[in-house]
Amino acid sequence: MKFEDVKRIGVLGGGVMGGGIAQIHAIAGYPVVVRDISDEAIEATRQAVFEGKWGIKRAVEIGKLKFDDAVAAMDRVTLTTEMSDLAGCDLVFEAIPEKLDLKQAVLKELDSIVKPEAIFASNTSGFVIQEVARDVSESRKTAFIGMHYSNPVATMRMCEIVYTPESSDETVATARQLAEATGRVISMVKDTPGTYGFLLNRIFAAAYREAKAIVDAGIATPEDVDKAMISGRNWPAGFFGGRGGIGKQW
Repeated sequence: MKFEDVKRIGVLGGGVMGGGIAQIHAIAGYPVVVRDISDEAIEATRQAVFEGKWGIKRAVEIGKLKFDDAVAAMDRVTLTTEMSDLAGCDLVFEAIPEKLDLKQAVLKELDSIVKPEAIFASNTSGFVIQEVARDVSESRKTAFIGMHYSNPVATMRMCEIVYTPESSDETVATARQLAEATGRVISMVKDTPGTYGFLLNRIFAAAYREAKAIVDAGIATPEDVDKAMISGRNWPAGFFGGRGGIGKQW
């Protein structure tokens, strides 16, 4: 699938993360279909995309998006509980919970529904992409890639593109161009079996281990470690104080 052939985006799994992915693509001009498992989950996604702290209406209020552009973006988003509604999508993001066996099972089902030339992009925080793609067809594996966004997607510009040995050059190029079309800053990452996490999470985890070792050794307090990183490295938050994230209040 070439970039210019991507006309419709699918998102498998809504909520804060999947909703954010849907939001940035709708703003970029793409019709987006978001599928989740229940009416309650769909309503939570609708709230996140349209009404939430990082949602479309808020973007208008703070001057980041014009009213007419916001209305057009909202009109591009379709919310559904039917997996079959993803059938005509050209690129489908997987944004379901971080359970490897669940991702594998749902993607296997999706593989039989979505047209064979469509790209699958996993937003996993760190599972090996080849393992996520284990149960899809061999032909789909060439059109399978990781595209990991940082939360909240609407304001964080990062996209880690994680390519496997089977990802075709065309798939990699399309993923990169699509991320650029939504204003993301791209880091390319080679899929690496035996690891968890790509760049952002692996580097942060290593830094956290060292920070904890410093505190455990009595060298500095958690508060002083956090102050050093916030004031010395200009981090918005440290290791030990309140941190944002999925399910948290940012």
